Formats: sequence, C-alpha cells, structure tokens
Amino acid sequence: MEIISVNNDLVKETVKLQQKKYRTQTGKFLLEGYKAIKEAFDSDIQLEYIFVNEKHTEEYSFAKNILIITNDSVLKKISTTDSAPAAIAIGIQKSYDINILKDKKKVVLLENIKDLGNLGTIIRSSLAFGADAIVLYGGETVDIYNPKCVRATVGNLWKIPVLNIKDFEDLEKLFKNFNRIATLPRAVKNLKTFSTKLPVLVMFGSEADGLSEELIKFSTESVKIEMAKTVESLNLASSVSVILYKLFMEG
Repeated sequence: MEIISVNNDLVKETVKLQQKKYRTQTGKFLLEGYKAIKEAFDSDIQLEYIFVNEKHTEEYSFAKNILIITNDSVLKKISTTDSAPAAIAIGIQKSYDINILKDKKKVVLLENIKDLGNLGTIIRSSLAFGADAIVLYGGETVDIYNPKCVRATVGNLWKIPVLNIKDFEDLEKLFKNFNRIATLPRAVKNLKTFSTKLPVLVMFGSEADGLSEELIKFSTESVKIEMAKTVESLNLASSVSVILYKLFMEG
C-alpha cells in the first residue's frame, strides 16, 4: 500500500492517536523510529500498520505485510517530534490481568506520576534493576502510551508488565502478603543498611506530592536515601534507580 497525501483518511485517524482520549477509545498508540518498532515487533506487540519512508523499506522487511509506503510530509504530519523519523507504526496496547501480580516478587508502585519523561525512564530502570512488574496507582498518573513516554522507555515498555490500579481495596487484596516499602525523605532507616524479604512492593510518590497518607499507612517499612547535606533531593527517576539497585540487585 502507498499513501502520499496528508489528507488521507487513515493519516487523519493516525494523527488522532497523538491525543490520549483517542488512544483510550481505540486501544491503539504510536511508535516512532526503528528501535521502538523493532523491539515491539520482537516482543509480539501487535502492529496494525507501519508508515515508512520509501527510502527505508528494506529496514522494515521483517513486517512487509503491514508496510505503508509514504513520504516525509505524511510522516511529519503523524509524528510528535520536531524531526520526523523514517517510520511510524500504529500498535495495539497490551493489557494484563491484574491477578498476575500475585505471583510477582519484586513490584514497583508509582503513585500519580505526572512527568512523561520520568515515567519512561523509571520503566527502563525498573526493568534494568530486576523489577518484574510496575503498578501505576491513582487517577493522575500520565499515560504510558503517550509517544514521549514510549520514546523514553527506549523499547523496554514491552518487556515488563505495567498495570493501572485505581482502587485502594484492590491494592490491599493483591499485596496484603508483601513487604510494603514506602520511600520517604524523612524515614528513619537509611538505604545503605536497609534490606527486606521477598515478595516486596516498593512505593514511590510524585516529586511534587510524595506518597499519600493512605499508602504511607499501608506500608510495613520505610526507607530514605542518605545524601550529602549540600543536596536537598534527587530527581524521582534517579531515586528509583538507586533504591531498586540496592533492594533488588544487592538484596
């Protein structure tokens, strides 16, 4: 198939996926660039179409049955970046049964995370440091299928289950037998000498608000990162990386 007009109906529908409400309605999302597309394909993410510049079709021969040959104008129209990539795909969002969390041992919970780049980096770090699932808790967490977040995960979004939970009752049922660690700047215990037993749920709040009182009360322990007095705090993504390395990699 070939599409070279920005006024094509499929192009118009694809552009709508830049908006969260259309991603939610359709269960679809955008992937931009070779790495994201190839990683998704290799991880069995269902791809509906791949718009690819006619000069780069050979690179996408692994998915030749769903290629749409196009031009720079169409790719620029679809892309969410200043410089459009050589290919943009439409993917089907992956869903998980919430009950898979019962069998996990190292789970990361993120409450009301609002920064897309932070969330993408945290997903990547969680995978790198041994987490086997991520829970997005609360009603204000950003959409993991936002193109900026997808880019920030650098192809790792498909390699770890990411689930949304909004109700505290569901959280209680799923993690009642877990060690539940609240990460708090005023915790008594320092990370350097802290250890825990599996299964464990490590909970992080947003940079602006921190963990809610609800989750602090739900925790069984709390921990902080000891830092030089000249530094007030760390970026959330950096904090997550430091804590997960200590708890999941060192034990």
